[in-house]
Amino acid sequence: MLQRFLLLWLILLSGVAVIWDDIVPGDFHPFHDSQPYLGYLFTATMFVIGSLLPREEVREVFRRWHTVLSGTFVQYTLMPGLGYLMSLFFLDQPELRIGIILVGCVPGAMASNVLTLTARGNVSYSVCLTTSATLLSPLVVPLFLYLAVSGTEIDAVQLAKNSFVNLLTQVVLPVITGHMLSLLVGSFQRVMQRYGATFANFSILWIIATIISLNAARLQQVFFSLALVLLVINLLGYLGGYLSGVAFELDEAKRRALTLEVGMQNAGLGAVLAGQLFPDQELIALPPALYMFGCMLTGTILAQIWSRRTASQAKQVEGSNE
Repeated sequence: MLQRFLLLWLILLSGVAVIWDDIVPGDFHPFHDSQPYLGYLFTATMFVIGSLLPREEVREVFRRWHTVLSGTFVQYTLMPGLGYLMSLFFLDQPELRIGIILVGCVPGAMASNVLTLTARGNVSYSVCLTTSATLLSPLVVPLFLYLAVSGTEIDAVQLAKNSFVNLLTQVVLPVITGHMLSLLVGSFQRVMQRYGATFANFSILWIIATIISLNAARLQQVFFSLALVLLVINLLGYLGGYLSGVAFELDEAKRRALTLEVGMQNAGLGAVLAGQLFPDQELIALPPALYMFGCMLTGTILAQIWSRRTASQAKQVEGSNE
C-alpha cells in the first residue's frame, strides 16, 4: 500500500506536516523537531536499501558494465546540464539556483525501480542503473557542485570536500554495509525483506514532508515559477533518457527503465545534502523536495501509459493468433 500509492502518502504526510501547528496545540512539532536528525535517518535508509539489493542484481552491474555505465553517463551529463540551464532563470535567487543544480546532480531515485515494474520495463536494468549512479555519486556530485558555486562567495573546494565525505559516509558505505550484512546474516536478510521497504519509503516521505513544512511560507512565493522549471527538467530528462535508449539500440523494456531512471532524481538525498552543506540556507533544500512531487506524479502517469499500451498490444496479438 505504501509503495503503490507513494505519491498519495507523500501528499498526505506533507499536508499534515504543514498544518500540524493548526491541528495540534503545543510546542511539539514532530517534523520540525526531527530536522537535526534527518541525516541519520537518511543514512539508515541507505543502509536498508543496501540490504534489499539482490545479489544477482549487483553482479549484473559488473556483467553488463558497458550498458550500465552508458546509461549512468546519460544520467550524469543530461540532468546536471538541464539543472544548470534551468537555474539561470533564478539568477537573482542564488539559493534556489544551487537547489535546482543539486536536483540535477544527485543520482536516480529508488522509486524509479518500482515504476519501471509498473511500466513493464526491465527492472533488473533499472536496479543496476540506480546502484551504479548511487555508488558513483561521491565522485560526480562534488564535481558539479564545485562548478556550480565557483566564482561565488562560497568556498567551492571545501564544499566539494564536504559533499564527497557526506556522500561516502551517508550513501555509499551504508549501502555496501547493508548489502554485505544481508549476504552474511540470513536472519537479518529476512527481517529486511519483510520490513525494509516500508521503512525506506516512509523515511524518505518523512524527510520530504519536513523540508516542505519548514519552507511552506517561502514555497508560496516561488511555487509556480519553481514548479515550472522543475517540470521542464523532469520532462526533458524523460525525453533525453528515451532517445538515449534509442541511440544505444536498447530494447523497449530497457528504454523505459532508462527513461524513468534519468528523469527521476533522489530528492531525499538532495534535500538532506542541502541541509548539511548549507545549514544557514534552508531554501536550497526546497527544489529537491518539490521535485519529488513532480517526478512521482509524472513518473506514475508515464508508467501507467506504458503499462496500458503493453496490455493493449498483448490483447491485439492474442486476437490475431485466434
